[in-house]
Amino acid sequence: MTGAGMRLLDGIRVLDLSAVVMGPFAGQMLGDLGADVIKIEPPEGDSTRRTGPATEAGMAALFLGVNRNKRSVMLDLKQPEARAALFALVDTADVFMHSMRPQKLDALGISPQALLARNPRLVYAGLHGFSEDGPYGGRPAYDDTIQGMAGLAALAQLQGGEPRYFPTIAADKTSGLFAVNGILAALVRRERTGVGAFVEVPMFESMVAFNLVEHMYGHHFDPPKGALGYPRVLAEWRRPYRTADGYICLMPYTDQHWRAFFAEVGEADLATDPRFADIAARTRNIEALYEVAGGHIARRTTQAWQDTSERLQIPSAPMASLDQVVDDAHLRATGFFVAKDDPSMGRLVFPGVPLKFDGERPAIAVPPRLGEHTRDVLAEAGLDAKAIDALVKKDATPEATERAQA
Repeated sequence: MTGAGMRLLDGIRVLDLSAVVMGPFAGQMLGDLGADVIKIEPPEGDSTRRTGPATEAGMAALFLGVNRNKRSVMLDLKQPEARAALFALVDTADVFMHSMRPQKLDALGISPQALLARNPRLVYAGLHGFSEDGPYGGRPAYDDTIQGMAGLAALAQLQGGEPRYFPTIAADKTSGLFAVNGILAALVRRERTGVGAFVEVPMFESMVAFNLVEHMYGHHFDPPKGALGYPRVLAEWRRPYRTADGYICLMPYTDQHWRAFFAEVGEADLATDPRFADIAARTRNIEALYEVAGGHIARRTTQAWQDTSERLQIPSAPMASLDQVVDDAHLRATGFFVAKDDPSMGRLVFPGVPLKFDGERPAIAVPPRLGEHTRDVLAEAGLDAKAIDALVKKDATPEATERAQA
């Protein structure tokens, strides 16, 4: 199968008990690739259903951002009948994922040991704050705390003098990507061996690994050959350059780039300056280099520097606002943003799947209402209509019951 209808993970069933962003983002990516992702929610639903603007109760903006291409089943796992229904679903599942603290699992009967004993082919993914076998195991964690613990806020302090979190939920989203990698790898091994796996995805370790790709730097060596931290990206001047009328993201990098840039601004001799003569020297003197460049760039307009950088073949781009990003000509031309018409909410717009397969992106579907698919999914797991009726009525709030029965 090719084209937008391609479902690379067709036939893979994922039970997603996670909430907020990290796990739901991972589940969404699996759904984008064609897996049947079943979002298991309590009667109150995922908290992100109420985070941000909405045209319908329970369908707020943040929920829409990380829950497309899923079905929703509402189960109050405090009730034994709901747990029994979940176990019936586990028997049909390929992947079970959650973001609960590990110490809560035994009481619900959903520990890795219990579910892998029940379904040995299951890929069980625990999305935790920290690895369970360390002193932080079992602690609660959110994006802000993990950014702080993994050194990200300190990087902002090194660069600008004040500690700050990244203005995006970087820890949640990056850890979600690690989760997808681990789940897919475990599925590949299962296809070869027939045996499932317990995949542990700790946010803290994921973000330390992410952060130290470049910032391990001199500490890759024992004894260290330099400090922690990659100087180029920590330079205070590493920011969009101010031009005469705005900002530009100009990136001379190679020796050829810098020779061309220095010649263009009338300082060709700087190309042989010992501080800037090669990449090693430029890295050691990066603050001075960027300050010199910034002084020259400020004298011309953004458009003038775009034209110049194209002539010199130096990578550059004007700095874009969020408004400009969502109206970007390239993204429009490639069909990146997808509009979906919903009978209740009207027209909704989503960033599309960034990956293409055989030249086309997978299709997307509007995120589910709370409990929208409870009856269908439980029937697929073998529960009879009477048991489903009793379960829905017992587990649901009045509002959720009405939605589930609609």
